[in-house]
Amino acid sequence: MNPNNVFFSAVVCAMLLFPVGPAGAQDDNVAVGDSYKVLAGDLLHISVWKEEDLQLDVLVRPDATFSFPLAGDILTDGRSVLELQAELTTRLSRYISEPVVTVSVQEVLGNRIYVIGQVQRPGVFVVNPRVDVLQALAMAGGGTPFAALNDIKILRRTGNRQQALSFRYNDVVKGRNLEQNFILEPGDVVVVP
Repeated sequence: MNPNNVFFSAVVCAMLLFPVGPAGAQDDNVAVGDSYKVLAGDLLHISVWKEEDLQLDVLVRPDATFSFPLAGDILTDGRSVLELQAELTTRLSRYISEPVVTVSVQEVLGNRIYVIGQVQRPGVFVVNPRVDVLQALAMAGGGTPFAALNDIKILRRTGNRQQALSFRYNDVVKGRNLEQNFILEPGDVVVVP
């Protein structure tokens, strides 16, 4: 056998068995300690082991609730998949001995952001839970030749209060003031004048 092939095979096996990355590296989609919070519009798949009638896809309604047989209405507002799974298990245990419940997010349809103004493709974007301002601008095709990229505002509603957050594109692409490139929240509106 060719010594180069042996070396290459050993390296590939080592990479598969012992994956390495930068110290403290994290998954791009979910930060350590974070857990996806289910949103109105998300599609969930809920299954109860050995209960064929309890294998359902459910849509989270605009009021942040969904209905499930024997469990009634479940509020999802600000709750993780694991929290919902625990509540369903508790509620179903009244009718089923030791239920094994699995909840998974089939489609993340509730995490919508809006990009409007002087961009190539303004509109509504369904995004993964961790999209920052620069990524949202890229999804909208970037600014038009008339865009005022240093005057971008992100409108965020918290309860009845709305705030405008500033984003200076030229600073961020030059590696300055990177805290402006924050993770967007569901419902945020990126306005490019």
